[in-house]
Order: sequence, then structure tokens, then C-alpha cells
Amino acid sequence: MSRLPSGYTVRPGTPADLPGVAGLLSAAHPERPVSLETLQRWDAGRSSEEPFQRLLIECGGRLVAFSETGVPREEDHPGWLSVEVVTLQPPLAPDLLDMAGEYARSQGAHTLMTTLHEDWWERPFYGQRGYHEHDRLWPSSLNMTGLDMGRFGEALMRATALGVTLRPLSSFTALADFGDVEALQRRLFSLQSAIERDVPSAVPMSEWTFETWQRHMLPTIVPGAEVWLAVSPEGDWVAMTGPLRPMPERSATLHNGITGVLRPWRGRSLALVLKLAAVRWALNQGYQHLRTTNHARNTPMLRINDHLGFVRETARLVLIRELQ
Repeated sequence: MSRLPSGYTVRPGTPADLPGVAGLLSAAHPERPVSLETLQRWDAGRSSEEPFQRLLIECGGRLVAFSETGVPREEDHPGWLSVEVVTLQPPLAPDLLDMAGEYARSQGAHTLMTTLHEDWWERPFYGQRGYHEHDRLWPSSLNMTGLDMGRFGEALMRATALGVTLRPLSSFTALADFGDVEALQRRLFSLQSAIERDVPSAVPMSEWTFETWQRHMLPTIVPGAEVWLAVSPEGDWVAMTGPLRPMPERSATLHNGITGVLRPWRGRSLALVLKLAAVRWALNQGYQHLRTTNHARNTPMLRINDHLGFVRETARLVLIRELQ
């Protein structure tokens, strides 16, 4: 590892540094701002037993770069650790990446991964250091105020003919009144896990335990958020979309989590009508825009989003490097 320039120092990060970290993230890529609230949620979802390191580089007491190494929030496969380098001064990036890699090796990692957007300067930086594309995802956004609901009458009729009911998760909170909160959570966990097992991606999505799911998911179901469910005539939950979560970085905007349908119920327009129910609800709450991200291999969901009018943005890439 080369030495840092004179006047630059490196130290471990602390929770008190989060406002500065959020500010640097947003300054590095203003089109993808990250709020303090989002960083705090990410940190809260991390187990104390997980390997994690945040290193800061400062100059004159000012934060100029940082790196993070830890368990990926999404591609959390055994032996994988994520690395991220953020700076407005690219010459600092190699040292930070070296330090992140050293920590990852010390934790037994055999694969390093990072996520970035295809047009970022960091892409060639990682590529020159042995990282290659593992997966590709499409972020997209929908201006809900311009959506013509009348275009989807046929799909709504197909779903209605099945006897399926569309309900928000909040309508099931009567269960919680009887102290059965965990049963409600386990029901949602079971549905989401079954859907995620079938998401087309470069490798099968890793399956969370219920406790890990609680740690990551429950903080996203905040006041103002919602999950929409399709309920069969027998009362089974057969499809979902959500969480629909406010984005503190973007005014009047919701982030839409996973949308999926259990296998026996596919091909009946349930994913589309769930999205429409979510849009109606979001508009009634005063939101104007809906954002989501889908794996490039998930052509059925991308087709639905295209039909709704989602506009794709620059691809998000998952890059990996196998350690020797």
C-alpha cells in the first residue's frame, strides 16, 4: 500500500461521523443522494457479529474520503464481503481499496463485491483492479400523476374473476391487537422468501433467516410505508408488492421493494394489479413518483414496469473480484 499524501490521516469511523459520510456520498454522486436517515437504517440492520469496517480519510479535519467493508445488504452469500470507496479525490481511492481488501481477507472473504452505476468514474477504477461484472440491474422511475388507469381494465377484470382481494398490510394489524405480531411477521417473511427464491438473477438470492429478515425489513416498514398483498378466496397471501417506503432523499417519492407472485398464481395479472393498487394508494397519500430496481434477467417484471410507464435509468452493476 502506498503512503497517503502529507497532511492526510486515516481513522475508523464512528456513528458520530454519519452526517459527514452522508454528505460525502451525496456530493460524490449528486444524482444518487443518500440521507442520514438512510445510513442510520442501514447501520441498524447490521448485526453486531457481522464483520464491518468504515475507514475515514481526513485532511485538515475535513472528511475527504471513506471506505466501507461488510456483509452485502443484498448479495450476502457465504464468503462474500462488499467494499465501497467514496471520494471526490480519486488519487486516494487505491489506498482505501487496498485497506478495505486487507480487512476483507482478515475476515476470511473469498469474494469481494461492489455496486455502482455504469456511467460512474469508479467503474474503470475497479475494472483495472480485477473486478468484473457479475450482475446488472435496472433502476427505473414512474411519474404516477400521468398514469392512465383506464388502460388496465382487462387485467383488473382477470384478477377480479379469480376472487382475489387486494389489501394493505396495515389492514391486518388487528392480529397485533391480540399479541400475534410475530405470526403476522412470519407470514410476510414466508411469502417474501418464496417469491425471492424465484427472482431471476446471476445466482440464486441468498435466503435470510427470520431474525435477519426482521433486522433488515422491519425498519423499512416505517410510518408512512405500506405493503400491498393479494389474498386468495381461502385467505392465503399469494402475492405482494412493497415495502412502499418514503425516500427522504427525494421529495414526494416512494421506493417500491419486491413485487412477486407465488408460482400457482402467476400469469393472471396479479403483479400488475398489485402495482396499480399501490399506485392508487400512493397518489392518495400525496406521492407523485415511484422508484424501483429490477434484475436485468427478470424480464417478466421489467415487462410489467415498461407497460406501466416506468422509465429506465443508467444500469446499476454488481462487480466482483475473486481473491486468490
